[in-house]
Amino acid sequence: MQFKMIPLVGALSLVLSGSALAQEQVVRIGSVAPTTGSDSHMGKDNENGVRIAVEEINAKGITIDGKKIKLQLLAEDDAADPRQATNAATKLVDARVAAVIGHLNSGTTIPASRIYSNAGIPQLSPSATNPKYTQQNFKTAFRLVANDAKLGGTLGEYAVKTMGGKTFAIIDDRTAYGQGVADQFAKSVKASGGNIVATQYTNNKATDFNAILTAIKAKKPDIIFFGGMDAVGGPMLRQMRQLGINAKFMGGDGICTGSLPGLAGTALGNDQIVCAEAGGVAENQRKAVDDFRAKYKKRFGNDIVYTAAYAYDATYTVVDAMKRANSVDPAKFLPEIGKSNYPGVTGTIAFDANGDIKDGMLTLYTYRNGKRELLTVTK
Repeated sequence: MQFKMIPLVGALSLVLSGSALAQEQVVRIGSVAPTTGSDSHMGKDNENGVRIAVEEINAKGITIDGKKIKLQLLAEDDAADPRQATNAATKLVDARVAAVIGHLNSGTTIPASRIYSNAGIPQLSPSATNPKYTQQNFKTAFRLVANDAKLGGTLGEYAVKTMGGKTFAIIDDRTAYGQGVADQFAKSVKASGGNIVATQYTNNKATDFNAILTAIKAKKPDIIFFGGMDAVGGPMLRQMRQLGINAKFMGGDGICTGSLPGLAGTALGNDQIVCAEAGGVAENQRKAVDDFRAKYKKRFGNDIVYTAAYAYDATYTVVDAMKRANSVDPAKFLPEIGKSNYPGVTGTIAFDANGDIKDGMLTLYTYRNGKRELLTVTK
């Protein structure tokens, strides 16, 4: 594959230190996520993960190829909109970023990935889970979490074999993420012996679900699965309870957030929801994640919402590749990303030939007393 390479990365400046002349090279790191709109709480979380890493790396100081490196974060808002995502990607390419951490949603990550590929700029998504992202054979595309095939498959099997569900209703928001995870869940449910009695659709900006929920209520499913994000899933839960639907509610990482209790209110219940996060840590990584959570809260004044730790690890993985290549030129350090074996907060960051995370973990949660509670961590 041939790349259209960017001839210069960042901006080179000269700084005077005493009587010695030292070079400092500014290397730009892009971050793209929805920082406006219904997913903005998640998008800002991703951006904040990159921001902490950039601040830490600059404070420690790094030298590559004899030059002192200063990272500069360029953050763009894609509003979870594919068209705005490609505009943001083009803007970052024109700004000559060395790498991009993002996007948040599969529906924005996938169209933007071609732009980064054409420019030869590495893209590390901390959260996009649709398998198509890394099936395009772009050498620039990497994913730090397990994909929907694994996430939806694990949830479907768990719903039938562990939760004992026999009949299922499925709703998705028609986004690349929502439809992808719902389709994988449906396949796994059928393969595990479950029966899908209803399939309905909404969109990622909807607020009224009475029509589709009323149709589902008549089918009396044991479990309702929603492929979408918490900003839609929370109000949907409220309307389920208002209609007297007592089915268990399941979803992927889009609803599996610290924000869901506030969005769902009293409809959250106890042990009524099971969701999976595309990621997770083994027992020996818990302290590292807890330490990062504390650091994040001290810096920003609020708890982690979604995948900040993966965005943080993605940034360090890029810098680690630069160090090993002794270069900040994407043409030189891009191959090193594929060879990564970086000990991150979330675990070892290593990629397979497609750019997917190796041995990606999944974490299953429920909610009790308004808080998310761990059920199990699995590969």
